[in-house]
Amino acid sequence: MARLARTAGLTDVQQEILSTVRDFVDKEIIPVATELEHKDEYPQEIVDGLKELGLFGLMIPEEYGGLGESLLTYALCVEEIARGWMSVSGIINTHFIVAYMLKQHGTQEQKDTFLPRMALGEVRGAFSMSEPGLGSDVSAITSKGVKDGDEYVLNGQKMWLTNGGTSTLVAVLCRSDEGHPEGTAPHKSMTTFLVEKEPGFGEVRPGLTIPGKIDKMGYKGVDTTELIMDGLRIPADRVLGGTTGRGFYQMMDGVEVGRVNVAARGCGVAQRAFELGVSYAQQRHTFGKPIASHQAIQFKLAEMATKVEAAHAMMVNAARKKDSGERNDLEAGMAKYLASEYCKEVVEDAFRIHGGYGFSKEYEIERLYREAPMLLIGEGTAEIQKMIIGRRLLEEYRFQG
Repeated sequence: MARLARTAGLTDVQQEILSTVRDFVDKEIIPVATELEHKDEYPQEIVDGLKELGLFGLMIPEEYGGLGESLLTYALCVEEIARGWMSVSGIINTHFIVAYMLKQHGTQEQKDTFLPRMALGEVRGAFSMSEPGLGSDVSAITSKGVKDGDEYVLNGQKMWLTNGGTSTLVAVLCRSDEGHPEGTAPHKSMTTFLVEKEPGFGEVRPGLTIPGKIDKMGYKGVDTTELIMDGLRIPADRVLGGTTGRGFYQMMDGVEVGRVNVAARGCGVAQRAFELGVSYAQQRHTFGKPIASHQAIQFKLAEMATKVEAAHAMMVNAARKKDSGERNDLEAGMAKYLASEYCKEVVEDAFRIHGGYGFSKEYEIERLYREAPMLLIGEGTAEIQKMIIGRRLLEEYRFQG
């Protein structure tokens, strides 16, 4: 085990889980990741392996067939998986956000119906807030769910749906004005609908279309799609929690978990970039000695390692705070912001250490260089994180004069 990014105070069970995941990453993900990424190929064999390890049920309570582990355990597993290939961590992240939202906010029938099959990976989750015209401005959502007898009719277009094709259960945030008078604050008139669908692309159920994959700069392998609802009929018992108007709060609770996840991904990618940089620096020779002997490179390695360590510590703190039952939006925002920024910087330094070879698709650092920018915008941009952090700090440190 490397010296960097260790976590104190883990139980024997947590250490055993992490050891198993790291071994899987080293043997099953790292050797094939770059080839699959260049082909933009879905890593089915890797996903099947994660199912066998029980990772799709990691945070799902034991009573529903899961492992009942903490957010910290999950985040540390994500860190390991992202170290191998960040796209794989994206495949399980959206699944876990939906499972977490069901566990926290679902009706008993919804939990009984979905969580046991989600724990096995038979039902795969995705969640959808964003739309083509709004980005991080969730209050501007235009997709609507209108009550029609015992059903709701959903219309609208959603964007940036991770696992849009492979998922079979999508938590979709829509505006629902039922029971909310004119002038109600936007965030109080939103509802999360649980939409079941077949995997694949095209019209996956009447009124629901998943167009093909969006072609992306990085973060390949995992399918990112749009979701188009045109007269999609959803039974009333598939309103998350059974009550309309709670969707915004449910989604924000899920996003706090998601932001810890994105921080963990940043930590994992940064660790791998450091590993590649420190290894290459000892093998590459210039002026008669390894470039690691040059002070300029040692300075880079020192800065990279310090950033890896700092980001990991903040991510662990944010996860532990959520596990303790406390509000962690400030810590999760800080961890996500710092880890994503540091990840970009560590990856760029590793890229510079590789010199011209960093530009070659034969070297792994080229893939990391295209993956890191996604973390700056995923689960809320860096700028949004700073707004959240700033507002929360002003709440905590309100001037008393």
